[in-house]
Amino acid sequence: MRPVTMPVTWPVMRMVPSLSSVALSLFLLAGPAAAQLAPAPTALAPAPALVCEAYAAGAMIEAQLFFGRNIGNEIGVSERDWTDFLNGEVTPRFPNGLTVTDGSGHWRDIETGRLVREPSKILTLLADGDPATLGLIREIVDLYKGRFHQQSVALVVRPVCVSF
Repeated sequence: MRPVTMPVTWPVMRMVPSLSSVALSLFLLAGPAAAQLAPAPTALAPAPALVCEAYAAGAMIEAQLFFGRNIGNEIGVSERDWTDFLNGEVTPRFPNGLTVTDGSGHWRDIETGRLVREPSKILTLLADGDPATLGLIREIVDLYKGRFHQQSVALVVRPVCVSF
């Protein structure tokens, strides 16, 4: 029997607005020298209004923060520690809502070259892209890194259309 070959269908690609250099600098928050590299937050360009209107949605930003829970080679941020941080630092800054997901992080340690695996928390925020909001996100990153002795907190920020 001859194998059946199926035609390859490529997905339709849509143009997504590129993030400004300010958003790119937010990605640098992960590194220890971020304080010197990242300028003070300024407004992030939202998704195009016409695109959002087509979906009866509003233009906002989506920020995803990835919090590792290991300190050294062991879990150092317990569920209780995380809940206290979430309730004491994150929720007061974003009282309108947020989502937390458990994750399993994998990353390469730049000093040892080893693959590190650790449990993580993924925080998703939908908010305005104004400088005040971006400043609050930066505060959360800095507080977590300081309190739990973390080298980094991964941060992804993108413009989105949101409907509730």
